[in-house]
Amino acid sequence: MNRFSALFTIVLFPFFCIGQILTNDTIPRITPISYEIQGNQVNYKAEMPPLNQIAGAPKAFYTYYWEFGDGNYSFKEKPAHTYKKNGKYDAKLWATNNYDNGKPPASRPKSVTVDNAQDEASIEGNSPFTEDDDLILKRNREPVPDQEMVFITSYKNNNNYISSGKLYLFYNDRQFKNDNFTIEDTRLHYGERIVPLDGVSSILPENDDHTLLASNNISLLYNKTLFVQDTTKRRNFPLTLEESKALYRSYQIIEFDDMKPGEERNIFRTLKTTPEMIKDTSAIVTLRSVYVPDNNFDDHTVKDTEMEIVTSHDPNKMSSNGFLMNYRLVRFKRLKFKVRFQNNGEGPANTIKLEVDTPEMFDKSTLRIEGMYPECPICPKEREVNYSCLDTILKKDKIIFQFNRIYLPGSEQKNVAEIDSTKGFVKYSMKFGKKFHKKKTRSKTAIYFDKNDPIITNYATTRFLPGISIGAKAGYITVPELNNQREYFVGATLSPFKSYRGYYQVELLFSASSFDEIRNFETRSTQANGIENLIEFSEANKYNSISVYAVPASYRYNFTNFFAMGAGIQLKLDLTSTNDQETTGTGFIIEEQGQIITPDRDLDSFVVQEIDDTFTNFQTGVFVGMNLGAVRIGPSLGIRYVYNFDAPNSQIQFYGIWKF
Repeated sequence: MNRFSALFTIVLFPFFCIGQILTNDTIPRITPISYEIQGNQVNYKAEMPPLNQIAGAPKAFYTYYWEFGDGNYSFKEKPAHTYKKNGKYDAKLWATNNYDNGKPPASRPKSVTVDNAQDEASIEGNSPFTEDDDLILKRNREPVPDQEMVFITSYKNNNNYISSGKLYLFYNDRQFKNDNFTIEDTRLHYGERIVPLDGVSSILPENDDHTLLASNNISLLYNKTLFVQDTTKRRNFPLTLEESKALYRSYQIIEFDDMKPGEERNIFRTLKTTPEMIKDTSAIVTLRSVYVPDNNFDDHTVKDTEMEIVTSHDPNKMSSNGFLMNYRLVRFKRLKFKVRFQNNGEGPANTIKLEVDTPEMFDKSTLRIEGMYPECPICPKEREVNYSCLDTILKKDKIIFQFNRIYLPGSEQKNVAEIDSTKGFVKYSMKFGKKFHKKKTRSKTAIYFDKNDPIITNYATTRFLPGISIGAKAGYITVPELNNQREYFVGATLSPFKSYRGYYQVELLFSASSFDEIRNFETRSTQANGIENLIEFSEANKYNSISVYAVPASYRYNFTNFFAMGAGIQLKLDLTSTNDQETTGTGFIIEEQGQIITPDRDLDSFVVQEIDDTFTNFQTGVFVGMNLGAVRIGPSLGIRYVYNFDAPNSQIQFYGIWKF
């Protein structure tokens, strides 16, 4: 290598490396689609870019979702599709990068011209519907903030006659402050049409007064809170619409016509997750679908779809519906958790163990299994069995779920075409214990596939809404620098409800106070004959004030249930101030250069006056204090020392407070 080449390499090599890093991180990955036509069948495939492996995670891999442009789809890597009719179709691919750093690769639609279609062709593969099903919901991936996902709605006419009906999609749960989704595109292939929302305002009446809704199916009342359910058949259609609008901010309505008996159709929606989507990687959002198979009847199907928010595509995940809970009501609620997993090995797994961290504030004795896959019975505790079952083991800080004698194929296993068959989950619920604090919890799961090393999931986090606690406060204030001073106050405090440790509090107080002040002073004057007059004054002031105290910012910390300390800023303003003033003057004559002092009653005086003022004596100060008693909620006693920046500087408050 000559000197010029060596110099060129030394100078440019760092920039080349930086360019490589920027290329990997900033330039989107492209997935070109190709196809091959063999007779009446089109075989699709795509050239996939390299994966950026997440350090410490299982081997990265792609999952696939294809749309063929005629209302059919596939989750296979290299699907083969037969079209019903001749024509031009746009095939699309959405690939998902699992255990990979970066965004999913993008691909452009591929136009395919079909000249040798088969009219007898049916929906791709076997029908996904069972005998009683008429609504199936799928998606290609979990939602990631600021990324796209595809939501698939499959519906079927189970009537024995041609019918026309509607499909509703409700999204953006009201329990979250911001919208989580926007519908970027809706792809219809069977003559369906989207109904303008202005035309259905009368169908969906406003009901934002947070009242209780009654169902005609059961006699109980239930609160309008978001819940997750399996597919349900209902008959009170207006009630379902009202209930759904109470739970969701946004909706879309699609009408369809002339659906033949037994016919199956698919609707595809591209949902864009907003950047404002809640970024808690354990939170659960839902979509609700309502299917009305015949406009002439109120019979309909309701199905809610749970989705876990993720920051990267990882099939092994733990989630919870306890994102923001009301602490006042949560004692009566069952908190739901879900652990999902995927066997990414080259062979089947026979034993899968899930070790779930469980904070002590949960009552493990209330554990209830809500669902699982692979489906199997719960293992009996008293004996060993030789069939597939789910064993549950409760420990001090863990719950262990163990699938015994099952068969879960691996995603890398030969002849495994359906990726969903390699996935499983356990869904369970628990109540809080009798004594639990208002603090967030974090739980993760160690997943063991047979005797392999564990895979550690993300943290599932539960949090509480701050809530509002209003406190009634009353007490006595003493100011050591003032004479005969008395001051009593009453007011209110505002703070989060029953905070566990630290929290902020504001206060507004009104007080009535009085104090005495005596001021002595004198005046001197000289007469023409050289005699000096002296008047000694004694001024007695009695002040009475109505004041307002404001604590715009204070921070308090609960060390235990019974002891707390705090500090903050205090502002004071006298709304009205009255001074009953009595001034007594005693006169003297001073003669012979101050040697002789003689009283002179002609110079004596006595003046009484009342001085009123408003909005005066503004003071600012800082304070520290402590409380003993039921400091989180309930009654407590406190003492507070306030240092004012203007005189009088020192103030001590004794008070009682009751927080509700």
